[in-house]
Amino acid sequence: MNFLNGLWEYAIVFGSGVMVSFTPCIYPVIPLTASLIAGANVRGTKRQGFILSVLYVTGLAVSYCALAVLAALTGRVFGQIQNSPLTLILIANVLVVFALALFDAFPLPSLGLSLQNKIRPRNGWTLFLLGVFSGLIIGPCTAPILGTLLLYVASKQNILHGISLVFVFSYGVGASLILIGTFSGLLGALPKSGPWLVRIKRVCGLILFLMAEYLLIRAGLGMR
Repeated sequence: MNFLNGLWEYAIVFGSGVMVSFTPCIYPVIPLTASLIAGANVRGTKRQGFILSVLYVTGLAVSYCALAVLAALTGRVFGQIQNSPLTLILIANVLVVFALALFDAFPLPSLGLSLQNKIRPRNGWTLFLLGVFSGLIIGPCTAPILGTLLLYVASKQNILHGISLVFVFSYGVGASLILIGTFSGLLGALPKSGPWLVRIKRVCGLILFLMAEYLLIRAGLGMR
């Protein structure tokens, strides 16, 4: 049962990453990044396109995993109070803020696309470093979901487990990019940006609202 629960945990995290990649803040970046990967694919083969795409997404994962380590270490400090009603209320309020961001109650910071526009990768290592920096650039866009995941990692207080969860999340975010980087013909088949992207973002926000409500209920029961 624990093994199955673990599989579901990773499946949910991966699916969350995929959903994040189809939000208005990140989705428009996919064609730009895919074109950079195609430019570095001097052989024009699917194999090289796959390797270059994986290197880019791995760089993205490295920047996120550093946050997971920090969250897990912080969780060890506050581990003794993680189940107290006040802590649950605090976390619930953070989730509400994240959800409001997804409902456009306040604007998320811009991506800073100029960095990717200026860099012309010539090899895999350049793409890897670009992935690392891109993790920092698109960080604000993934903050609502990634922040929620980091809160969960902090509650588990397990560095290796936390790194693995965030690593899987990162590959969820980059899954579509790996497919497009490998099969360049898929780039033209990408659906155009539109209201469907906003709907996905709203669904993510609703999920965070429900999670916040669950934590508030737990906090209320703990105060009895």
